[in-house]
Amino acid sequence: MRVQGIGASQGCILGPVHRVMRTVVEPSDTPRPAGSETELELERFHAAASAVAESQSAAACAAQSTARDVLEATAEMAADPALTALANHHIQDRQLTAERATWEATGELRARLEAVGGYLGERAADVDDIRDRIITALRGGSLTITLPTTPSVLVAEALSPTDTSGLDPAAVLAIVTATGGAQSHSAILARALGIPAIVGAGDEVIDIRTGTEVFVDGSTGVLSDDPTEAEKNRAAQFAETRWTAPAFTGHGELACGRRIPLLANVGSAAEASAAAAAGAEGIGLLRTEFLFLDRDEEPSVAEQADVYAEIFSHFPDRPVVIRTLDAGSDKPVPFLRGNRGEPNPALGMRGFRTHSFAPEVLARQIEAIARAAKPTTAEVKVMAPMITTASEAARFASLVRDAGLDSAGVMVETPAAALCAGSVLRPVDFASIGTNDLTQYTLAFDRELGDYEDLQSAGHPAVLRLIEATAQGAARAGEDPRSASRTPADAAPLPVGVCGEAAADPELAVILVGLGVSTLSMSAPALQRVAARLAEVSLEQARDRARQALDGTPWSSDDADAAGNEQSAKAEPDARAKASVTDSDTTVEVGSDTHADTIQRTIHVTAPTGLHARPAALLARAVKALDAEVNLRRTGDDATASATSVMDIMGLGIDPGHDVEVSASGPDAAAAVAAVAAAATGEA
Repeated sequence: MRVQGIGASQGCILGPVHRVMRTVVEPSDTPRPAGSETELELERFHAAASAVAESQSAAACAAQSTARDVLEATAEMAADPALTALANHHIQDRQLTAERATWEATGELRARLEAVGGYLGERAADVDDIRDRIITALRGGSLTITLPTTPSVLVAEALSPTDTSGLDPAAVLAIVTATGGAQSHSAILARALGIPAIVGAGDEVIDIRTGTEVFVDGSTGVLSDDPTEAEKNRAAQFAETRWTAPAFTGHGELACGRRIPLLANVGSAAEASAAAAAGAEGIGLLRTEFLFLDRDEEPSVAEQADVYAEIFSHFPDRPVVIRTLDAGSDKPVPFLRGNRGEPNPALGMRGFRTHSFAPEVLARQIEAIARAAKPTTAEVKVMAPMITTASEAARFASLVRDAGLDSAGVMVETPAAALCAGSVLRPVDFASIGTNDLTQYTLAFDRELGDYEDLQSAGHPAVLRLIEATAQGAARAGEDPRSASRTPADAAPLPVGVCGEAAADPELAVILVGLGVSTLSMSAPALQRVAARLAEVSLEQARDRARQALDGTPWSSDDADAAGNEQSAKAEPDARAKASVTDSDTTVEVGSDTHADTIQRTIHVTAPTGLHARPAALLARAVKALDAEVNLRRTGDDATASATSVMDIMGLGIDPGHDVEVSASGPDAAAAVAAVAAAATGEA
């Protein structure tokens, strides 16, 4: 037998099948006997749904990263007002049992998501999982699967997020399901766990007998019980390298769920390939000097474009930040005539400053980048090194945009640029802090020397204050109506990354996030160490650590424990907390005296997954804690949704780039609008 399914998680495995059968018998649709107590049936449903929500929440607390996101979303589904309302209707008006009412209600919600299709259509399987769990709870049982006792290939009709999140990669060699898509939660979790997976393989895989040895290729989606010699060899090679592969899951995140993309610093096509293999979420610094150093002549536009295109190919649909030539100082380039005879090269004509005497070199490099960017799906962003003034930033941004490239940024490497970030960053789209040079120029000590460690640390309070100033300046620049290429509707803090060596230090990474840095870029081997450390702290803990570091206070485990004990209370939405919501027309300050009757706003959605599972769950949870009635509508669509219902929100099918119309009333209306804005922009 040879089956073609959908490759959902890469890897080749040869192993015995372990079948999983998890079937919930459909409840009878016969109405309850006349005279039966409706209230009792309602209580049964509510108790079962609450129990499932609590168990999913408990599982989420014990899970890590991606699994936690998924389980938190399913917990919200179990307690969803839309599900409750439909089940109540079927129990009260149709006299159905709680079991049948659950079946009917979830069926209707499933149909809504399937009608939306695409990514949300694959969330329909999560609704089935909630259905099965509630019905099983009503029947007095628990929904579990029997896991293999020896390494095996798990074969099932479907696997729920809860099933998949608890799998041990050492025992589960691969996953094969008859149904599902590549963006189903079980597929997402399989990728996070590093378990090869095939989904949507069809019903015939369910009939494979337990113990049958099969070949599973999670890249191509092929399953075979009679593999070729070549397939056997590929499986053997994968088995040899599986546990030595980089452990980073490709998902940088704090303990509170805040995403912190972890990118790679690379300086060649080979390093780009290695970074992609290590799971980097993109390139935060592509050094281009390797094409220029030790050459008597400048590389041609065609040569540059070919190399850039190869590097871009390793990161489809991912960000690639390419730095233009950083010549001068410790990187002399012979054919640049301005690099000669400087008494202090580190303070001379370097980076963007070489544009003043060799503008054609930069122009040709930008032309090559633009040529390489056209056919790629990588999100190409171009930044200039050693930008110190607003006029330099404006000139560079103009060159980039004139070449047809969408995103121009600058390196912040001098105290001047950091202190004046509000104006320096106004003409551009993002900033990246080079902590190596920023430290050197702040502490007045050569970065190439090695005998005075205290003056070479990016953790020095003076350097950290400049990083904080950069983040604050980026916030002002992003919201400044005079900023280039942005409209008032786009107002949001400019992204600020760190691509210096400080980002590779796990403890410094925590501090940088607390100071307002949004992405971290480092050498590929450091990705896992930094990811593991960030996953241990919440955003509030990172901010606490940053405040201490600014004052030069050492960090201790006692501080971490204390911050963790306070986190739950701080994380709860405060109905009277001060917040700010900005759109194309108005900025609303939310304070203790806000009691607007109705607030209406249109918010542009920029969150990477739109208002889908996790953003919808976070929004619903936040609004439930507020004294406000909030309704959402996707612009151009008549359907509306209550912001307290994750099912209703997902049913609107709001993707990145859509506009969502918000109508909020009640004492906490403004805070509710702020919550919608946070979810819609990925800041929740």
